Amino acid sequence: MLDAALRDGTADRRVAFAVFARGLPAGRRYGVVAGTGRLLDALGRFRFDADVLDFLARERVVSGPTLDWLADARFTGDVRGYGEGETYLPGSPVLVVEGTFGEAVLLETLVLSILNHDCAVAAAASRMTTAAGDRPCLDMGSRRTHEGAAVAAARAAYVAGFESTSNLAAHAIYGVPSAGTSAHAFTLLHDTESAAFAAQVEALGAGTTLLVDTYDVPTGIRTAVEVAGPGLGAVRLDSGDLAAEAVRARALLDELGNERTGVVVTSDLDEYAVAALAAAPVDRYGIGTSLVTGSGHPTAGLVYKLVARHDRDDPASGDDGWLAVAKASAGKATTGGRPWGFRRLAEGRAVAEVVRTRPEAQPDERPLMRDLVRGGEVVGAEPLEAARARHALSRAELPDQARRLSPGGPAIPTERG
Repeated sequence: MLDAALRDGTADRRVAFAVFARGLPAGRRYGVVAGTGRLLDALGRFRFDADVLDFLARERVVSGPTLDWLADARFTGDVRGYGEGETYLPGSPVLVVEGTFGEAVLLETLVLSILNHDCAVAAAASRMTTAAGDRPCLDMGSRRTHEGAAVAAARAAYVAGFESTSNLAAHAIYGVPSAGTSAHAFTLLHDTESAAFAAQVEALGAGTTLLVDTYDVPTGIRTAVEVAGPGLGAVRLDSGDLAAEAVRARALLDELGNERTGVVVTSDLDEYAVAALAAAPVDRYGIGTSLVTGSGHPTAGLVYKLVARHDRDDPASGDDGWLAVAKASAGKATTGGRPWGFRRLAEGRAVAEVVRTRPEAQPDERPLMRDLVRGGEVVGAEPLEAARARHALSRAELPDQARRLSPGGPAIPTERG
């Protein structure tokens, strides 16, 4: 597309691309914006270096003039979007990219690959932390996905309320708090379970979490208390009927005088399993595979569509020179125009998502979009904690049915203003 547009002179035409989801995954009631910070970092590094240009030339992917254009390519346009952590609905303009066609079209894969993954993980994480209530959730999914995706998933999960991650790279790069426990292999390495626990306590202190189900849970708990004493931080259960095992573990810990020792459960948990454990005496949930794979929906289904082009010479263009353009494809039609998103509120609760082609909000609406890039310069970078706080507020603003795990449609309707 870039090569052809450079040839016919349309590559410099200013355009607007909108990122949105036509619908939500089956049964989901809202989506969660995540990955914006990663996208802004990636945009700042987006270059075609000598090795890439040599490959494109060698494989004759594009023409010589296009290679010259790519060698100097820098994004000089504008980007606005929903704040990271914000909830969204079908049709919400999660991101809007404005610039020349040549600049903007190159960003499609970069934008969608980051946002589709991170938004999917964040949506699953939000459902899990909703189900968990005040009990913390820990990301333990690094071994169940691509090594790069594991870091991104840990970041997205933290935005949506997870307390920490077992992925140290996410801690080093993004500051996501890290935590973890030992594996069964550590216990099996030692001659006795007691020796394994003693080694762990010696290294990490009595406040550590000991994995007690390698052999026999009651014996493991007794051994853990004997080794660590009343200061034992927690025991972890990773098998069996977790609800029943948690009840027995809590009772035995209390009997042994370890009332303050917590119970951590793991083992293929998802939001439904977490909800089922609500009545059990569980203190923390360690969640892996379901989290990093979006709990059955590994992509958010976001698309990147051209919705407007600037053409003052066209009599159909508006006073600002922008002309709305849209697809009419069956089942995949789009709405033209440069979109802005708002949330209509009534007594502090969301009642509708409003999308219009004007930036002005009505008195009962909360603007959802913020400037992220202006004239090619990143202006919307923010601490990860800001996105985390935004998600908590945005989710709380949705009606109560938004937090139900039962199948249902979008929490609020999307209206075109």
